[in-house]
Parts: sequence; structure tokens; C-alpha cells
Amino acid sequence: MAAPSIAMEVNCQSNFKLSKGEKKSLRKQNKARHTLLRHEGIEAVSYSTQSLVVANGGLGNGVSRKQLLPAFEKCGLVEALLMPPNKPYSFVRYKTTEESQNAYVSLNGKEIVDDLGQKVILYLNFVEKVQWKELGLQALPPGLTVVEEIISSEEEKMLLELINWTEDINNQNCQKSLKHRRVKHFGYEFHYENNNVDKDKPLLEGLPDICDSFLEKWLAEGYIKHKPDQLTINQYEPGQGIPAHIDTHSAFEGEIVSLSLGSEVVMDFKHPDGVTVQVMLPRRSLLVMTGESRYLWTHGITPRKFDTVQASEHYKSGIITSDIGELTLKKREIRTSFTFRKVRHTPCTCSYSLVCDSQRKETPPSFPESDREASQLEQEHVHRVYEEIAGHFSSTRHTPWPHIVEFLKALPDGSIVADVGCGNGKYLGVNHELYMIGCDRSKSLVDICRERRFQAVVCDALAVPVRSGACDACISIAVVHHFATPERRVAALQEIVRLLRPGGKALIYVWAMEQERNNQKSKYLRRHRISQGKKEEIESDRATEGVLEQLSDMGSQDAASSVASIDAAQEKEPSSKKVANSELPVHTNRTSFHSQDVLVPWHLKIKTSKDKPAEPFGSVGSHDPSPVFHRYYHVFCDGELEATCQALSNISILQSYYDQGNWCVVLQKI
Repeated sequence: MAAPSIAMEVNCQSNFKLSKGEKKSLRKQNKARHTLLRHEGIEAVSYSTQSLVVANGGLGNGVSRKQLLPAFEKCGLVEALLMPPNKPYSFVRYKTTEESQNAYVSLNGKEIVDDLGQKVILYLNFVEKVQWKELGLQALPPGLTVVEEIISSEEEKMLLELINWTEDINNQNCQKSLKHRRVKHFGYEFHYENNNVDKDKPLLEGLPDICDSFLEKWLAEGYIKHKPDQLTINQYEPGQGIPAHIDTHSAFEGEIVSLSLGSEVVMDFKHPDGVTVQVMLPRRSLLVMTGESRYLWTHGITPRKFDTVQASEHYKSGIITSDIGELTLKKREIRTSFTFRKVRHTPCTCSYSLVCDSQRKETPPSFPESDREASQLEQEHVHRVYEEIAGHFSSTRHTPWPHIVEFLKALPDGSIVADVGCGNGKYLGVNHELYMIGCDRSKSLVDICRERRFQAVVCDALAVPVRSGACDACISIAVVHHFATPERRVAALQEIVRLLRPGGKALIYVWAMEQERNNQKSKYLRRHRISQGKKEEIESDRATEGVLEQLSDMGSQDAASSVASIDAAQEKEPSSKKVANSELPVHTNRTSFHSQDVLVPWHLKIKTSKDKPAEPFGSVGSHDPSPVFHRYYHVFCDGELEATCQALSNISILQSYYDQGNWCVVLQKI
């Protein structure tokens, strides 16, 4: 006899009294079905099929193929287990419908242990067919080579024993303990404040003698053309990484090689046009970057405790493909890298003049390496700016976004909820059955919240003055993207999770680099072209308010502000002391992003009156009749928010989705 279908289960509620646990499981199952349809376009069916979609059981929430497959194989012959990267769900296809029904009855609402040893509950639904848009065949970035087993295990042990991390921090080899990794420099010290070396100040001791034999061999085999004279040794604990970057052209010669010791890791390579290639670097392998891969593509390591890798045992190095039938999770271990470079003493003459610091006048983008530098950047281009524009910013924030309202209204009555980065408090009054408290770094915005009789305090999102485990839920909307390093973004998420009780949920929104998805532009981009008649309407404050009300639920937090100052946004950016010392690119409002770390202009709207001279909204001592402020943003690529969340050890990703120019996740504290 066939197992009951979804529709039959629902109809049975009138004939059979369900237990409290069964009712909860059914609610969760239905919610998972609606979420997958709304955010992923995956439609569940009300009858049995050979295929199941498994909510809460995916790579994105820490469940690996090794953990999931045995549970489903007990129910029948599994033809395919498809696990999309960074998604909190997977697909199982059986040979027969009967086997699929058996899995549905046996595993729906059941617990499974993820790779962190935490229990997660699976929620199953039938699907007619599995549809997943796979990427086309990818190739390694031009000029990139990965050479496996370049050294023996004995040589690896010898190199690792060479490093004495207990030496004094002021020793001549410039050992440093950065927040996110330990570092030693040989030959020349690498200065992270300007991503360069002082060519006139070599270290007293050169490269370790043990390295000579390896370098001579690599020279003979053609992997390098110049014998390196600078070595940087990095040690990464699980969960640590390094920001995406291009090694400064003028600092080093053409080839850069990096030896991976102790553990494998996945490194992300990104082209300026947005293409991302994930490359596996096996233990004892040599990464060789020359040409385009060295000069044009950024490379970095996302801070997380697990990497998404190929499941096949024979697979070692190369691209992590999009074959979702071959992906699983691999726990990171301590990895040490030896990166060798040759210091350049002449200007760079590469073919990539647009990104070459030797061939262009402006300084290439540089990203803060220390908490102090990151804090200074955020102070100048986030905190100070929001104090200046608070009044005008608040006037552009009216209607709450629908999916956030849905999250808040679904919470049980009486829930304690924190809004971390609450702005003017537009979400604090959405559900009067909740006890909500807001916090924001801007005193001026918190004052606006208090004027509206909302509970709000001034604090930094990295140090919220609320005891651990006090909240049933948290939201953080358009906040995390203002932190200037991967480590600070992880710390901001960890602070949100700290506030939650076990089982509590958090909704996170960040700005997406992809403002066009599935051939549809976000409202942020669609409002770029605007008729002259509409421009004239926007000249008046009254017309502006009407437009802002219509656009207040745009995907981008900044869409309304750009409309409010559309004429100014189309003009050439004026010179400004505020960005004179910045090396970050200034984004052109309402256009696609070409860099992940940018300064986004805010054109302060001037409020005028016949009875009163013009003055800026919320201005703090500014006399510029039309000042422009620049806010720092790190815009997130597809999958990056989920990957950042995976650096946290005590959460599960319940949902991840795209909402009009934003990447969004719902987390649950385990």
C-alpha cells in the first residue's frame, strides 16, 4: 500500500488527533515547502514521486554527504544525492517510488547528526523532478598551476619543524600574530598597511638554508624564473582565512608560488567581471601564479571551518566543480603556507595597466589587515557618515520589507527580539506582540527611535550590551556589509548568535554584488534610467516623499536614497577630502558593482523653505550646500554569506535566499 501523500496527511488532521510533536513537525514541513518555492522556485507536489527535497539537510548548514547518504540508503537504492553548494537543502532520487515513500515515512521529522556533532531535524517533501542550474565547465585562471606532491611527507615534516612560533615577537624574522593567523617573514618584511616591502631594508637573515634545494629544483623545472628572496609563512587555524587580494605589482616579480603544508584548503579566485573559481590546494602541493592569475585575479581564503569539496576519493587538486552529485564537506585542519616571492626593483610593465600600481596614477585598493585599520575605516566611512546624514537617511526609510515583516510576525507572542543596527527603528513597531529592543552605532538614529517611543540603545554591533542567550530572535538588516574585514564580519555574526537562546533564530540581510539575477535587474538598477519628467518631479520634496514611499521596500538599502538625489547621483563625483586618503573605488550609484569593497556616495538632500534658509537634514556642522558622503560597503557574492556563517560553530542555516539585491539567511542557534 502506498505511503500517505502530503495532501492526505493534511486532510487526516480532521480524523486523527495529532500529538504536539507531530503538529510541530507538520508545520515545519509545510514551512520548508513554502520557503523552497518562494526563494528557490522548487515546487513540492502532493503525491509520491521518486525524488525528495530534504530541508535542513544540506552543505549550507553543516550536513555532509557522509552524514546524509547512509541514512537514506537504509530506505532503498539511492540513484543520486544532489547537494548544492552553500544551500541548506539537498535532493535524493530513488530507483522506485516505493523506496522514496519509505524514506519519507522513516526520515521526515527525524534527527541526524551533522559534521559538528550537533543534531539537526530533516523535513522532507516530494518533488516531481530535480532542477538545478549547474555552471558550465570552468577552467583554471590563465597562468595558474597546481603541482601535487611537490615534496615528500618527510620534507614536509622537516619544513614544519623549521618554524618556531614561540620566538619573541620582535625577533629579526618579523614574527607577527595577526588576529586571523600567525605570520613570519624572511628576507624582507611584508608591510600589510601598504601591501608592500621596504626594498632598502632587507632583514639581517635571508631565507632559511633548507629552502635552497627546493627553490633550485623549481627553477630547473621551470616553475619560477627568478630565485625568490622573500618568504612569508602563514599558519591558519580552522575558521581562519585571508581577504581576497592581488599581490602588489610593483612589489614582486611575475611569478608567486605557495607551498601548502599540514592540510588542504580551498582558495577562491575572482576575476574583475565577477567570475569566481574555487581551487583545491592539496597538502604538499605547490600553487604557481603567473600572468593573468597573478596580475588580474584576486585570490583569498574564506574564513570557515569546512570547505565544500569533491566527494570522489581520487579527486585531489583543481577546480571544485558544480556537479552537485559529487559535493560534500571537508573539515579544515591547521594549514601552514610557505609563499615565495622575488622582490622587484624596477617598475612593473605587465599587460594589465588598469590594475597595475606602476602604470596608473592612483593607488590600487588596499584592505585593512588589522582591527585598528578596519576600525578607522569604519569610523570614517560608516559611523561618522551616518551621524552626518541621520535625518535625511531616516526620511528615506518608511515601509518595512515584506520578508522581514513575515519573519517578525511568525515569531511567538511575547518573544524578546533584538534589532542589531536598527537605524530609525522601522522594524521595532512591526509586531506589537513582541518585546523588541534596537541598537545602533549612530546616536542620532537612536534618538529618532526614542522620539518614536521605541526602546533603543547606542552601541557597537561587535559589543551589544545584552546578556548572552537573552533573545528569542534577532534581526540585522544591512549592517554586516559595513564591516571591513572577513574576521570582523564573522565577529558581528557571532555577536548576534551570542544574544540568542538555544533554538533562537536570526535573520541577516547584506547587500549583494549581483544586482541582476535570473535575467532580472533589481529595482536598484531598474531605477537608473528615469525620464526627464520624473526628474523634474523629484525636484520637489513633496514629490520625492511619494517616490520614496513607493520604493521603500527595494532590495537595496540605498535605493531610495539614490532616487532622492537622482540628479546629483548622475553628476560627476566632486572632489572631497572625505575620500582623499582612501584607496577604495567610489561606486557609481545605481550601476552594477565591479568591486566587492567600495565607497557608496550619499548625496545629502537639502530641505528648503520660503521662510527659512536651506540647511541639510541631520547635518553636523556642515556648510556645504550639497555635500556628498561616502559609506564603506563590502558587497557579498553568491554563497559568500552562507560561507561566512559556516565559520560559526554553533549555528544551523535554516534558509538562504536572494531578495531584490540582497543575500539573506535565517540562522538557528544550536
